[in-house]
Amino acid sequence: MAYDYDLISIGGGSGGIALSNRAASYGARCLIIEQDTRMGGTCVNRGCVPKKAMWYAADMAHALRDAPAYGFDVNQSTFDWATFISKREKYISNINNYYVSAFEKNGVDTAYGHARLVDEHTVSVNGKNYTAERIALAPGGVPTVPDIAGKELGITSDGFFELQQLPKKVLVLGAGYIAVELAGMLQALGAEVTLAVRKDKFMREFEPMLADNLAQAMQSDGVTLATQFTAAKIERINESLNVESESGETLSGFDQVIFAIGRTPSTSDLGLDAAGVNVDQRGYIPVDKFQQTNVPSIFAVGDVTGQAELTPVAIAAGRRMADRIYNAQTDRHLNYDNIATVVFSHPPIGTIGLTEAQATEQYGDDVKAYETSFNPMYMAFTDHKVRTSMKLIVVGKEERVVGCHMIGLAVDEMLQGFAVAIRMGATKQDFDDTVAIHPTSSEELVTMR
Repeated sequence: MAYDYDLISIGGGSGGIALSNRAASYGARCLIIEQDTRMGGTCVNRGCVPKKAMWYAADMAHALRDAPAYGFDVNQSTFDWATFISKREKYISNINNYYVSAFEKNGVDTAYGHARLVDEHTVSVNGKNYTAERIALAPGGVPTVPDIAGKELGITSDGFFELQQLPKKVLVLGAGYIAVELAGMLQALGAEVTLAVRKDKFMREFEPMLADNLAQAMQSDGVTLATQFTAAKIERINESLNVESESGETLSGFDQVIFAIGRTPSTSDLGLDAAGVNVDQRGYIPVDKFQQTNVPSIFAVGDVTGQAELTPVAIAAGRRMADRIYNAQTDRHLNYDNIATVVFSHPPIGTIGLTEAQATEQYGDDVKAYETSFNPMYMAFTDHKVRTSMKLIVVGKEERVVGCHMIGLAVDEMLQGFAVAIRMGATKQDFDDTVAIHPTSSEELVTMR
């Protein structure tokens, strides 16, 4: 059968873009469909990129706070939100334009609108059908909104990136990395922030040391942490928002309430039934190691698969899929083990591999942990001390490193190199035999006893 394209990618985010460009570089005829007016998906438009820009701004606020300790006479003025937002949006626009020009250069066709599957080889968008030998589903996800009274009074992370002014008093509802990132940025930039979590702590899936140290640091910065709080109702009283919990507790007086309780895969209106594509109970699309769904001609990459929902993961999976199908790299696929990730909190977190509990469950008594905690040299002169803590998890007689967990100044930039070593099977002895770079915080990872 003759098809219009070799590959149609539904979703112009990180996974779809990486897959389409790589496939086109091998000569595949590709069409990418994006329902937004801008290419780039969540990461570029409402996620990683604007988040990191704001993290830099917040980090600069902390540097200004610390500058007098280093002898600078700093006249710290208020943060100009409007100026920053204007520059941030221009930066994002440049990335959007770059994607479009790259598609033109690579010969990737584009279409804008909501795409739905008609069958296992056909996609409909704006009333027009396109056919392809293979279809890749990469629509990403959307922020989850709780089904509570007054939910329309709150905003999600999408709404956060649309704010035109800095709110004075904010309640962030959530316990994951998005929640702590937004709370930390807002507090640093001048807002009064309360972070409310359902249990007794946030980031419960991470190594406990990370969550505990971050909670201490955030509260030291002025963030109020409300625990055992599950929102049940939001009300507007005069000009303020009040939030009542399921237990009857009320948090009040907020200008803004932000939902950061997770994300939902965008699979409900893709026409998956028409093509016979399976989804699990949470709406994610199960795939094999080659990103293939239960339908041989349909694949899925990125957050929609529910596997390590991170931008670099979507990119890596998409590129490997293109390598395998269109460049004869027959067993090329993404290994989802040992994926490093950073939480851009204040201070940042870097983590890869197993937690101590996970390692113990998998390896039993063969597990050993090495830990250190210290004030980095930067903090020697400052009044506001933020400790750095590190933990290595090793297994077996050879002490192979299976987990590395860090929180503190600059750990976000430290982790990448150590991630390479861990992925290659480095042992504790390999770390110990590496000559330290002094004076740095990263040297603690190769001098830990």
